[in-house]
Amino acid sequence: MTEAVGTEIYIGLGGGGAADGARQSLVLKRANRHGLIAGATGTGKTVTLQGIAESFSAVGVPVFVADVKGDIAGMAMPGSPTAKTHEAFSTRAAQIGDSTWAYRDNPVVFWDLFGEQGHPIRTTISEMGPLLLARLMGLNEVQEGVLNIAFRVADEQNLLLLDMSDLQAMLAWCAENASDLSSKYGNVTKQTVGAIQRQLLTLDAQGGQNFFGEPALDIHDMIQCDENGRGYVNILAADKLMSSPKLYATFLLWLLSEIFETLPEVGDPDKPKFVFFFDEAHLLFDDAPAALVDKIEQVVRLIRSKGVGVYFVTQNPIDVPDTVAGQLGNRVQHALRAFTPRDQKAVKAAADTFRPNPAVDVVREITELKVGEALVSLLMSDGAPSPVERTLIKAPCSRAGPLTPKERAIIQSVSPISGKYDERINRESAEELLAAKAEQAQAAAVEAEAQKEADKQAAIAAKEEAKRKAADERERLRLEKVAAREAAKPSFTEKMVQSAARSAATNIGRQMGGKLGGQLLRGLLGGLFK
Repeated sequence: MTEAVGTEIYIGLGGGGAADGARQSLVLKRANRHGLIAGATGTGKTVTLQGIAESFSAVGVPVFVADVKGDIAGMAMPGSPTAKTHEAFSTRAAQIGDSTWAYRDNPVVFWDLFGEQGHPIRTTISEMGPLLLARLMGLNEVQEGVLNIAFRVADEQNLLLLDMSDLQAMLAWCAENASDLSSKYGNVTKQTVGAIQRQLLTLDAQGGQNFFGEPALDIHDMIQCDENGRGYVNILAADKLMSSPKLYATFLLWLLSEIFETLPEVGDPDKPKFVFFFDEAHLLFDDAPAALVDKIEQVVRLIRSKGVGVYFVTQNPIDVPDTVAGQLGNRVQHALRAFTPRDQKAVKAAADTFRPNPAVDVVREITELKVGEALVSLLMSDGAPSPVERTLIKAPCSRAGPLTPKERAIIQSVSPISGKYDERINRESAEELLAAKAEQAQAAAVEAEAQKEADKQAAIAAKEEAKRKAADERERLRLEKVAAREAAKPSFTEKMVQSAARSAATNIGRQMGGKLGGQLLRGLLGGLFK
């Protein structure tokens, strides 16, 4: 929808296509002031997005866009006179007097979170961070607090959280050490950790395991130009991803945050360094906690100075919170329907965001716009918004439709980053380190138990040895006593002599009689045994 015109890119012809209508052009120097493309289903938002994206590419500005329906991929091929859209596009070119309109392709790089229709996009658990992970898993405040503790402990112990297995291992470790962690960081329970683990399983079932790991995306691979100076159009295959809307929204917010954190400050360049289209933007803000909305607002507010323009694409302008919508200076509003009170509120809100134009009744015309028409207000060179104009949007030059699998495969084969991300890398990280620590702890426990048993057996052996020695000593003393008693007994000869002496003494005593006999006997015996 846009064509390079000096320092501007052409959007379309104002005045509803009147001959004297004003050209509606996006000033490149103001393109990093962000923008909004809104409108009901079927009003032409996707075609508008496609045209603006290809015009940014033509002036050397790389862009990123999610292909929600599969038809943005056609930007890689030129349009065709035989296509169903040819009549509408050629008629539009004639209506707005666009003599330079012609079919052409764009340099495209395909990406896919699942690695099926493009290069895989991965990041690590650590780079995603606990805030976005908590949002992705729908954790409550208590669970988010425990998740923050897990990240804190991993940092302190130099444990890399690269993929979901690392986070699962880290959470399991936290559950095993809940009492120790609670005394230092606050309450950690096994029940809370279990609830987080269950949410991880849900995320895994949605394809989250494809997103986390290495090699992680290098943002600079998206911010490139081809050999002709045209910016690459980075197209994310999001048709399958949209079945997990929370994963889709969180991924795009992470990507936006990664761009913000990676790129240097450049102030206000003559043209953006990169333009990011956030399609189905309402998914980003649905049920988003205040902390997340604050982060989005901060990123959108500050990323301008990195030379990045962010364009939200959504069905209803009130899907974007006021704190964010207030920073979107370039606006393209397609038709809205006013069938319900909410629709009527959206029409009024959209009308109030435009700089008034006496010639345009915004509230009325916003419901009367035809397909390919929009109310447009863009920032002018001085930074002020232009008065709102009913505008015929310029037709794109590339194919407005999907690619065939063969066409996609050919384009993928000549990608400037072919082979860089296709193979997953699994280096040593938290899962392996914690497993090694567990094995070491188990080995140490086994060794300690073995040492305890050895010490026990040694004590038993020492006790038995002491008993044996005590028994031997008692036996030795007994034998000594026996030997002493035996040594004290008279020999057989002595007994014979004693017996003979007693008999002799008895006889003498009888013969000599009385006391004298006894004395002689004792004296005789005493002499014999001295």
